Amino acid sequence: MAIKVILVDDHEMVRLGLKSFLNLQSDVEVVGEAGNGRAGIEMALDLKPDVVVMDLVMPELDGVEATLKLLKDWPEAKILVLTSYLDNEKIYPVIEAGAKGYMLKTSNAAEILNSIRKVANGQLAIETEVNQKFKDYRDEPHLHDELTARERDILALLAKGYDNQTIADELFISLKTVKTHVSNILSKLDVADRTQAVVYAFKHKLVKDVD
Repeated sequence: MAIKVILVDDHEMVRLGLKSFLNLQSDVEVVGEAGNGRAGIEMALDLKPDVVVMDLVMPELDGVEATLKLLKDWPEAKILVLTSYLDNEKIYPVIEAGAKGYMLKTSNAAEILNSIRKVANGQLAIETEVNQKFKDYRDEPHLHDELTARERDILALLAKGYDNQTIADELFISLKTVKTHVSNILSKLDVADRTQAVVYAFKHKLVKDVD
């Protein structure tokens, strides 16, 4: 039985080239295409393909967000990221979330095909250069390592949208203490405001996603 694949990429020519090549293979069939992350999620949930080939930089909903959301809604999804980007802030969240593969568009067609086959079989397919950067990133110290247990509690409440007074009431501490902790959090994470702190927290999986 052929491996059913959907392609999620905002560049039509990329999709066309990849589709043409894959459909020449006896064991692979491209069953759908989407030009942005939001459409890709909807298509994946509808068609339940064997592999979702996901670009990262796309309109409406980028591939990082789409990967995280798809895996939340359908944990069994097998996602192969295919991108031009080798940035830690992109590699880390999608692999940590459970993407089965991360390949660069500079890979040749045979390598991409082999990766699709591996991902379909439940194996990891992470390009050597990507894997090394991911390992280095996990091994290096992070800004949030400096947060105290109390600061992590407050960061989790910030992620829920709580204001300072509500946090104070929730934790039975003074408003002044909350303000001090929030200031310390912003300083330690090297961010300008609460919103950026929350984005950092979600990106580094310090807090659970909230509906």
